[in-house]
Amino acid sequence: MIVSMISLGCAKNLVDSERMLHALRAGGYVLTPDPADADIAVVNTCGFIQAAKEEAIETILELIASKEQGSLKRIVVTGCLAERYREEVAEQFPEVDAVIGIGDQSDICAVLDRITAGDRVTRFAPKCNMPLTGKRLLATLPFFAYLKIAEGCSNGCTYCAIPQIRGKFRSVPMDALLAEAQSLADSGVTELVVIAQDSTRYGEDLYGEPRLPALLRALCKIEGLHWIRVLYCYPERISDELIDTIASEPKIVKYLDIPIQHCNADVLRAMRRPCTADSLRALFRRLRERVPGITLRTTLLVGFPGETEEAFEELADFVQEQRFDRMGCFAYSEEENTPAAKMENQIDPELREHRAEILMEQQMQIAAELCIRRIGKKEEAVLEGYDPESGGWYGRTAADAPDVDGRVWLPEAAQDDFSCGQYVTVRITDAADYDLIGEVVTDELTE
Repeated sequence: MIVSMISLGCAKNLVDSERMLHALRAGGYVLTPDPADADIAVVNTCGFIQAAKEEAIETILELIASKEQGSLKRIVVTGCLAERYREEVAEQFPEVDAVIGIGDQSDICAVLDRITAGDRVTRFAPKCNMPLTGKRLLATLPFFAYLKIAEGCSNGCTYCAIPQIRGKFRSVPMDALLAEAQSLADSGVTELVVIAQDSTRYGEDLYGEPRLPALLRALCKIEGLHWIRVLYCYPERISDELIDTIASEPKIVKYLDIPIQHCNADVLRAMRRPCTADSLRALFRRLRERVPGITLRTTLLVGFPGETEEAFEELADFVQEQRFDRMGCFAYSEEENTPAAKMENQIDPELREHRAEILMEQQMQIAAELCIRRIGKKEEAVLEGYDPESGGWYGRTAADAPDVDGRVWLPEAAQDDFSCGQYVTVRITDAADYDLIGEVVTDELTE
């Protein structure tokens, strides 16, 4: 039987999909990236916010249409949407052959064996059954991989359903992470992207204290790794030790993703986020002083219950003041069974979306100005592919995380002169919104 895996949502979900892919191949199933060529489609869904749920439902409906046309024989739904809504998903989509929770993903081969025999499977093992480690079949470009250092979340933000879906925060033991990272490096991975729902909380549950700096220092000792990138650091847990580690380790790219969500005191308090505008300012000032040239990315949430026009304007002014290198902004989504969904003063959905659009337009202008400032500079970049239409290579600088940030385009780089995953020095010659245009040079990087 030929199986296609469709992984929706975040990179953490992608790691889960990669583990299922490895199990399927080891179990004798043939894999294809295209559901049109498959007998069975497994969709690993996201169910975090309304837009993600809508994407998951649309994907399921498309697969059901393929099944009705006869090109697809079986459909499996797993991941966050299945874990969150369980029997409701099974009832709403009777054409789906299996709906399984995240705790059942390690048994994916047994599930497929049953549905190919004609059974319909609906099962939801405890969330803690999801393994924290396991072999993976990478679905990324071969030179980079994500390293998921923890599962779940215990922060308790009032708007977030992740603790309900994924369970409490569980760190992966450090020796297991180092063994996985070594295996990835041995397979040719040179860029490692460290992820968790809250990376800065890593180790608290196992060792009684945060161990992210120690983990990063140990990862830097692995031969073959060239870039190590850290995503999803909560501002209140960014310690001096972590900052010093990022500043002093050459392999750690000078880039941090710090989701702050807001800066207004009333909104942050209602979100159950412990920071203040002043503490955030102090943090960003420390980071920029002690890690010169650091790229800062953040995520914002607008339209939260009770967010006044004055609170929104304060956030817009904060964004203009801080001039983040990268920023994402989401309109608040009422998620059932979260404290925020029961709050009074819910904001009109259209106004939420309008506020998000305002901030993203503002950020586009900031990002464009910051890109223009990079013209003439030399930066290290990794090549991701060759574009026949433009006749050149494209890649990412150290200031760009995979899948979420911009690219650097190298229109004069000949196809035969370079290879995917190669690190080169580029001189930035132009900018276009979030992307850069450059040329490959051979001299040394400048400070």
